[in-house]
Amino acid sequence: MTKDLTTGSPMKLILGFAVPTLFGMLFQQLYSMVDTMIVGKLLGAQALAAVGATGSISFLIIGFCIGVCSGFAIPVAREMGAKEHSAMRRYVANAAYLSVLFALVMTVATCALCRGILTAMHTPADIFADAYRYIFIIFAGIPATYLYNLLAGVIRSLGDSRTPVYFLALSSLLNIALDVALILWARMGVAGAAVATVASQTVSGLACLWYVRRRFPVLRITRQERGLDGKLCRDLCVMGVPMGLQYSVTAIGAIVLQSAVNGLGSLYVAATAAGSKLGGFLACPYDAMGAAMATYCGQNVGAGKLDRLGRGVRDCSALGFGYWLVAYGAMLAFAPACAMLFIDAGEGEQLATLVALVSQYVRASTAFFFPLALVNIVRFSIQGMGYSVLAILSGALEMVARMVVGRWFVPAFGYGAACFASPAAWVCADIFLLPACALCIRRLRRGRENYRRYERRRSLRVLHRTKHTHDKIA
Repeated sequence: MTKDLTTGSPMKLILGFAVPTLFGMLFQQLYSMVDTMIVGKLLGAQALAAVGATGSISFLIIGFCIGVCSGFAIPVAREMGAKEHSAMRRYVANAAYLSVLFALVMTVATCALCRGILTAMHTPADIFADAYRYIFIIFAGIPATYLYNLLAGVIRSLGDSRTPVYFLALSSLLNIALDVALILWARMGVAGAAVATVASQTVSGLACLWYVRRRFPVLRITRQERGLDGKLCRDLCVMGVPMGLQYSVTAIGAIVLQSAVNGLGSLYVAATAAGSKLGGFLACPYDAMGAAMATYCGQNVGAGKLDRLGRGVRDCSALGFGYWLVAYGAMLAFAPACAMLFIDAGEGEQLATLVALVSQYVRASTAFFFPLALVNIVRFSIQGMGYSVLAILSGALEMVARMVVGRWFVPAFGYGAACFASPAAWVCADIFLLPACALCIRRLRRGRENYRRYERRRSLRVLHRTKHTHDKIA
């Protein structure tokens, strides 16, 4: 069930890996998107605003979890590319120990602090209670987030991008059914949507665990390989924590921006929530491309095939450009129809305004999708090469851009400025990432050439000593 990404056409390999991963990303987005749609349709604009007001906080914490798990998977991909299966299994075992520790600490801390965070963000009083109930339950489900994302990352590192999709498809259907049952029949309100999300992700994580135990002999860890290893944990943290912080640092800017939007009123919060959910769904292909490039670069670095790195980045960027044309054209034509997926037709006088605001948001985002493509493709490629610390710097640039827009431009120019906050962040990140990627490839190649020169000199010294010994014997 494993797949080697170190031989063959990079374009075909990346596309073949990214397409199944894309479906997984789409299903994962359905968790939050279906929540938003059903909440908006069944509970109204105020409840939709409550869920939307928690989006940046959720991105701060859940994004860190996803980033850490993605980073943990990179050493696994590297050892897979090097065919060092025992080392790979030791990394998997230690990644599991770290995930349990991180999940416990983060669950306790976030559940205790989420009320204070919502207060600090100036969450409107009319949606505060619902926002608190929703985000508290989401944070209580952090262990399920770690369970699924760690196992899915490991499976993808072995080259199997299809299996996690199947389980996400099953759990997405379960999520929809639970949303309807808990909101419509059990009358749980926004809390029902949160419970449905956590329960569904728990199912997908347990399904991945069952599959790994039954279908991946290469991951059967022996007693000797299960030991806690400080060096391996350090290596995993060096890869995982910067990737998690990349999401979190980016999210700080999103929180500042969300606070500014909160000050515009519940109507604009609801529009931003719907627009960002739709934009996130449309951006799933770029998330899939990023995941593919992390595994592709990790395996090729492990195999020492550095000449394939630049070609892979270029081929994947061409795919990203093609999708940008399709997505932007589609939103120019169909943005209002897509906005209606999130809005109850009975909203009355607010209906036309909400549709216009959501359409404005998503069109502004998709107009800059190619810079977003480069952010995901290049950043994950750098991380796959082993330079994950650089991701924090690109995330910091995104944070600064969103903070500037939220602090000064939204108060001055209103909702229109908020629509261009993310595009500004993507452009700023690309200014750093593109030259950084070229530098990383050059460093890897220089290191390989230095190693080859060292090996040649060592071989010559050994040959010289052997000849000298033979001459003495003669």
